[in-house]
Amino acid sequence: MSINADVVLSELTAATDAMVRAATPSALYQRIDRAVKTLVGHRLFTLLVVVEGGREVERIYSSDPVAYPLTGRKPMGPTPWGDHVIKGLQPWHGRTMADIRWAFPDHALIESLGCGSCINIPVIVMGRMIGTMNVLDAENAYADEAVAALALFAPLLALPFSEAARAIEGSSAPAA
Repeated sequence: MSINADVVLSELTAATDAMVRAATPSALYQRIDRAVKTLVGHRLFTLLVVVEGGREVERIYSSDPVAYPLTGRKPMGPTPWGDHVIKGLQPWHGRTMADIRWAFPDHALIESLGCGSCINIPVIVMGRMIGTMNVLDAENAYADEAVAALALFAPLLALPFSEAARAIEGSSAPAA
């Protein structure tokens, strides 16, 4: 599937407009979800922010809140995937279910949703990964060019991700 540059620009413009005009971060997340679905399609779209000093990620958006509810957390133990995305600050493109099994401990749930390919786009602020945009669909659903197109949306998530992480960290702080 070829990605049309005019459609990318149109969707990016709409998402940028949502960032400027949205009353809530959720409205921006929903707009980016729609943009991604238009550009490359997906069965699952989630957004995760890094919390607990980088030891965990927390889900702040999910296109399937039943299977992947908001505020769900995952540990961020050292893994080859983490070395690539978290430390290396690089997108990850898993093309097959074997790739998904290699990367994620919740691979059985992912597979049960009919997903067998994944693109993870790190959201980076000043050289530090603060979260990821995660797009999943059937095996071999995404061409390599999808990674570059989706990465264009990551900077739009930087401010709301930073604010979400601060709010989460603040709400989990012990009472004085």
